[in-house]
Amino acid sequence: MRRARARGPRRRSMIIVGGGLGGLSTGAYARMNGYRTHVFEMHELPGGCCTGWDRGDFTFDACISWLLGNGPGNEMHRIWLELGALQGKEMRHFDVFNTIRGRDGRVVHFYCDPDRLEAHLLDLSPADARAIRSFCAGLRRFVTVLPRYPFLKPVALMSRRERWRMLAGFVPYFNLFRTSMSVLMRDYSARFQDPLLREAFNYILYEKQPNFPVLPFYFQMAAQHLRTAGVPEGGSLGLATSIEQRYLRLGGDITYNAMVEEILVKDDRAVGVRLSDGSEHHADVVVSACDGPTTFLKLLDGRYLEGGYEKLYRRTLHEPGMVFPGYVSVFLGLRRPYPDAVPTTTHLLDEVTASRLTGLKHPSLNVQFRSRHYPELSPRGTSVVYATYYSDTAPWRDLAEGPDRLTRQRRGTELHTLPVKRGKAYTLAKRGVRDAVVDFLEELHPGLRASIAVKDVATPLTQIRYTGSWEGTFLGWQPFVESGEAMEELVKKHGPVLPGLENFYLSGVWATTGGLIRAAAAGRQVMQFICRDDGIDFRAEIDTSAPPPTHVDIAVGPYAREEPGQQ
Repeated sequence: MRRARARGPRRRSMIIVGGGLGGLSTGAYARMNGYRTHVFEMHELPGGCCTGWDRGDFTFDACISWLLGNGPGNEMHRIWLELGALQGKEMRHFDVFNTIRGRDGRVVHFYCDPDRLEAHLLDLSPADARAIRSFCAGLRRFVTVLPRYPFLKPVALMSRRERWRMLAGFVPYFNLFRTSMSVLMRDYSARFQDPLLREAFNYILYEKQPNFPVLPFYFQMAAQHLRTAGVPEGGSLGLATSIEQRYLRLGGDITYNAMVEEILVKDDRAVGVRLSDGSEHHADVVVSACDGPTTFLKLLDGRYLEGGYEKLYRRTLHEPGMVFPGYVSVFLGLRRPYPDAVPTTTHLLDEVTASRLTGLKHPSLNVQFRSRHYPELSPRGTSVVYATYYSDTAPWRDLAEGPDRLTRQRRGTELHTLPVKRGKAYTLAKRGVRDAVVDFLEELHPGLRASIAVKDVATPLTQIRYTGSWEGTFLGWQPFVESGEAMEELVKKHGPVLPGLENFYLSGVWATTGGLIRAAAAGRQVMQFICRDDGIDFRAEIDTSAPPPTHVDIAVGPYAREEPGQQ
């Protein structure tokens, strides 16, 4: 790994490109360490992909189905508390991670509790006892190791003693990690005789992840079982707003509707940014927490692609499976409650239904009765349905007219996320997807169609319009494949910097792999590198401006015991 920069005058000012969770986290930790900060965000809201929007009396939440670290007992939780994300809210934990419904109507409930899961699976398929017991035994072991996972400090900055202590904690679990990392879930699932189990295990994480080994499945389910994961009251935009307010209370500045067009460089040093309105802003440090390809190929104009970044962004980026796909999301606001509806179900689709969903990558549809976990996001006695599937961007772009995104003036202010006229074919395709989902749900819940009050459809092009993300991806690099592994190796070697460019750092999901907790952790970790480079001790403290979060266990649908808010 590169050494700390040559000691010079203490850097004190910082510009952060992007107001998603990575940018807000970077800003908050920078303020905790005495840096003057200014975040520039092209949207008018904080959070980036972690967002939601109102349609009439309904809030359509477009992100958090589960949040790692929303419960105590691990380093992930401390990060959220330092960022003020959870305080004053109710954290909800549930006992079924996901339900898979086969084409024949049979269902598998993936309980988070290994004992309940094992009993349920054995009841479904006694012939698969050996494979079932093996999987559940691994899950039990993973429950004991999860609290040891490091998130607070990057390994590259650990002392030799800290590394040895960390490795010593994992030694008893060596075989667990070796086997769960070396076997892909698509191969593991082939061990089952029951056709439904053989397919269902691939969809535990809602969507099919062909390149995931068994380990991340253990990780997510163990987190749910330990009440280390769940959903936060207020949903995705509520989480982002809480972090934004923490950043502002710490004295940071943020400008919305401000799109960065160029990172200014002088003598191989980042010195500031130029916005789309032509204005220039200068600082001692520039941190990019926005879309990775935009940063490298546009804001830096393809310069400083050295030490492996050239291959990553010129070639690997364009290979299949290197970046997480985009989503198509169908939202329905319903005038009536559905208390017996399963909160989260991945439906395995027949060919006819699958053929009606434009851009569909895998023959499945994840359907969430969202108000079962977020009752505050719609009026009492109503429901919100959130139906999603992984989608390629190309079929939608082929149907659309005009550019992906436009900057336009409105009342003297530049706006970058206004609607784009995409033409009749695109509009008809969105309507066709919506109708296909409604038809599918009407068969399962007769009368649902008549109860629809409001509806909305978002495609990967919608994501591009609001966030500028590459091909509409939410998560950036895929882990466990060449792209994610290459990014992790580059960060280990160089830190979150670019060889040859001083005073510039990377943060957010494109500087790591994973979801929201990884983005938040990236902000903390990049500031540890910056503090190291400036020769100061890194500081972080838990936000005490609101009471600690409360926690409630909920089980809904066929496992109903409690509703949110009851203890």
